[in-house]
Amino acid sequence: MSAASDLVVEHLEVRYGDLVGVADVSVRVPAGKIVALLGSNGAGKTTTLNAIAGLVPVASGRIVWDGEQIAGLPAFAIVRKGIALSPEGWHLFTQQTVEQNLMLGTTPLTDKKRIPDLLERVFTYFPRLKERRRQRSGTLSGGERQMLAVGRAMMSEPRILLLDEPSLGLAPAIVESMYDTLQQLHAAGLTLLIAEQSVQLALDVADYAYVLQTGNTVLEGAADQLADDPQVRKIYLGLSDSAVAP
Repeated sequence: MSAASDLVVEHLEVRYGDLVGVADVSVRVPAGKIVALLGSNGAGKTTTLNAIAGLVPVASGRIVWDGEQIAGLPAFAIVRKGIALSPEGWHLFTQQTVEQNLMLGTTPLTDKKRIPDLLERVFTYFPRLKERRRQRSGTLSGGERQMLAVGRAMMSEPRILLLDEPSLGLAPAIVESMYDTLQQLHAAGLTLLIAEQSVQLALDVADYAYVLQTGNTVLEGAADQLADDPQVRKIYLGLSDSAVAP
């Protein structure tokens, strides 16, 4: 049985006109856990996260958070309930400064007195952003933009953070640093749902994982078990034998 504070997605279907973005995805994210959403490009990971965040309409199925059905609510209402998305591609306002982008993340807050503490918290996790706070975000490196996207999501003081491809296009050292920070956030009490193409990265930090293929949930299990199953990568993620060799 799911706890009230779990995020539960049941038989999610999302359509873009006649096109099916997600056909049948079911995911549960227990409070206080890290859950990975795995799959190759086009598997439905981004659409699933966007549906949870209220950015795309749900054709059918249920999305339950804190015991409440939230499918169909607008994005601004969902973020106010404690769900924040750090999107793939960052979606920053490139002509605005780092600090201005971070402040945009505070829009859902009812208690604006929390802003200085939240800003300092982001700067503690991402000291580089503090150094760049007056710099236009369009001049940042890819790694710094990823930090800013996560930091902006943190400024709404979420209880669950949805991360869409946080490692995409980043140098290995930056990816390692980012995942170290995500683990620190989790240790501080944040629940994480991470969509990743990188199997090993996600399974190294996750408690549980779901594998998506062509818009369907096709496999799930404890992360350590899936990490030892070559079929996860070979069959469901379409990688070659050499990619799954130990």
